[in-house]
Amino acid sequence: MYVLSLLLYPGAIRLTFDPFSLLSPDGESLILLGATGTIPVDRMGRWWTIVSANYLHGGIIHLLFNMAAFRQLAPLVLRTYGMHRFVTLYTLSGIAGFWVSYLAGVKFTIGASAAVCGLIGATLYYGKSRGDTYGEAIYKQVSGWVMGLFIFGLLVPRINNWGHGGGLVAGILLGFLLGYLEKRKENFSHKILGWACVLLTLIVLGGAIGFSVYYRIGGGM
Repeated sequence: MYVLSLLLYPGAIRLTFDPFSLLSPDGESLILLGATGTIPVDRMGRWWTIVSANYLHGGIIHLLFNMAAFRQLAPLVLRTYGMHRFVTLYTLSGIAGFWVSYLAGVKFTIGASAAVCGLIGATLYYGKSRGDTYGEAIYKQVSGWVMGLFIFGLLVPRINNWGHGGGLVAGILLGFLLGYLEKRKENFSHKILGWACVLLTLIVLGGAIGFSVYYRIGGGM
């Protein structure tokens, strides 16, 4: 999605010495592909963007930062919750984070951070719930990440702290509701929910990509 957002309007790509704006797609591309916030939702009626925005990024640093966090968290969450619950956690935490940021009045937002924070929240719940030496070690480590994320959000401009907070809380709640493998094996309902999240994501992203390419070829902008 990031590459496509650059290719839709390559002439508008920003080349700058500001690392947070380097290789940034233009706003029109992001709107077409499903950026969310009060502007796309209220003015354009695009409620589905609370799903698609999770797969868009505002620059190469933004993308790499989220990829690094995802790579560090994903193996642990997969081992702890299983594949189907992992997909559910990631998808619903992203949706929840963007829903909270919409309610808070954030006008325009994108990025996988809300979903990644959901993985952090689920890991936080697991460590606290498990207890013992291993659980406490995980809880302390992830608590440090949460504190670092909070400080980062205060110091760096344009960070969607509402999305981060919403995703984090959603991850904790989903971790509690879904359970983890040591307490509850994945069952049929977990599989159905996981595949429903996959289907929803594919439909939304497929529609956004198809519309964007058609609109671009048709010279709509």
